[in-house]
Amino acid sequence: MLSHVEVPTYASIPYHVVAGPDGSLWFTEQEGNKIGQIHLPAAMAEAPTPARAVEQAPGADLATFSPVGAILFDHPDPSIFTVLTSPSDTPGTANLDFAIFPPRWLVAQDTFRPPWFHRNIASEFMGLVHGQYDAKDEGFVPGGCSIHNCMTGDGPDAATFDKASSADLSKPDVITDTMAFMFETRCVLRPTAQALQLPQLQPDYYRCWQDLKKNFTPGTP
Repeated sequence: MLSHVEVPTYASIPYHVVAGPDGSLWFTEQEGNKIGQIHLPAAMAEAPTPARAVEQAPGADLATFSPVGAILFDHPDPSIFTVLTSPSDTPGTANLDFAIFPPRWLVAQDTFRPPWFHRNIASEFMGLVHGQYDAKDEGFVPGGCSIHNCMTGDGPDAATFDKASSADLSKPDVITDTMAFMFETRCVLRPTAQALQLPQLQPDYYRCWQDLKKNFTPGTP
């Protein structure tokens, strides 16, 4: 009985699995741009789709990357925005992921559309190329960047939280003219001494979350 096969391409989102006449299982990889084949009982093979092979080359236009997202509720994990990855020897854990946050639609209803305040096991280096990042209305300008190391605060500031909490979710939130990126790694990021002495450094960055109110009520179903 086949129970688990690790897909070589991380965050490739396999789907449309069908049984072939050769006895193998065939599927496409939505974000891996590949066709997968499982030779039963457990051998795995992949081949790039010719029409998308050129887009996998270095220097590809990030504006052509098609993001995916939740269409019913909740905010999906950023790994679904992964463009390139360096997988580790631990399943589900990458040495380094390169993800982007391009123009897209947020359509989930009866939920909180932006990412929530959280703490990550992974460390993140994030930057804004142009436009406005939807999880931070102010203070994050094009050319700016942020570092969130393992278990440090992460997520929208208090102003963004309040705005999203009272938003009209009957209409889609169409995010346009933006491009943010993120490097996510299982390693701890260590800024250089020079970086820590730059005048652009924001020593009070953590204050953007200070006005967040505690909404968790233990024991409430």
